Amino acid sequence: MSSTAYAEGLAGKVIGFSQIGSESGWRAAETSVTKAEAERLGVDLKFADAQQKQENQIKALRGFIAQGVDAILIAPVVSTGWEEVLTEAKDAEIPVVLLDRGIDAPEDLYLTSVASDQVKEGRVAGEWLVSTVGDRECKVVELQGTVGSSPAINRKQGFEEGIASASNISIIRSQTGDFTRSKGKEVMEGFLKAEGGGAGICAVYAHNDDMAVGAIQAIKDAGLKPGSDILVVSIDAVPDIFAAMVSGEANATVELTPNMAGPAFAALDAYLNAGTVPEKFIITESKLYTPADDPQGEYDRRKGLGY
Repeated sequence: MSSTAYAEGLAGKVIGFSQIGSESGWRAAETSVTKAEAERLGVDLKFADAQQKQENQIKALRGFIAQGVDAILIAPVVSTGWEEVLTEAKDAEIPVVLLDRGIDAPEDLYLTSVASDQVKEGRVAGEWLVSTVGDRECKVVELQGTVGSSPAINRKQGFEEGIASASNISIIRSQTGDFTRSKGKEVMEGFLKAEGGGAGICAVYAHNDDMAVGAIQAIKDAGLKPGSDILVVSIDAVPDIFAAMVSGEANATVELTPNMAGPAFAALDAYLNAGTVPEKFIITESKLYTPADDPQGEYDRRKGLGY
């Protein structure tokens, strides 16, 4: 369903939005775009920042249910533990739309899920590395996202699938950086120390750009050149990673669009006003960007989106 195919029928609707937090530039942009889309459509958006805690999201959902909102958007911080509160929403006949992350729960507990193919994102990153390093040995360190979150699980799986055909590429260390810049830097510092100052590390694969930006700083602090001494590949396509590409310090990123709200609002419009049940999974594009793709232009195009 196209996000432009609105019947403009959501004006006056009250929609709750439980956001994970603001752990990354991408997350901030998703929040900014969602609020802007809601304002454009005349939606009364009730926003709740969970500060990375599932208990805060469950509390927010129960608050939305008590208020009798028309619908709920949620970006779930982890993939398990949602059945009870989503059953409460279903019993109250409030449709729930998942944004950018999946959950392990019966599909009848939510209307639709708007997300990228996170396994594909990881696979695209892995395949880029395979084509870039050719036959030379490449030891990779991996900065994982939040433990138990669907993107961390899926982006890891996809990357492993992407490099599976290349016996010369191996993941030698993997640890969570919790999707944050500061933790990405801290964990990368540990990887560098553990690997003799980084001499044996060929590439860092980060589950998001913010951790990659932190890793870039750690690599520079260690006296190495990110982008050449250690290749940097990550996911999200936020402005700061394009700035790093312009400086020669990042090599590839896979785009995750921050506009999950457009397709979500379109699905809710059709459902609330016409009873049209959307597809269960609405998949956004996963596009690879490298320094050959006008990184300065991409930076300029994205910097106003709230990243």
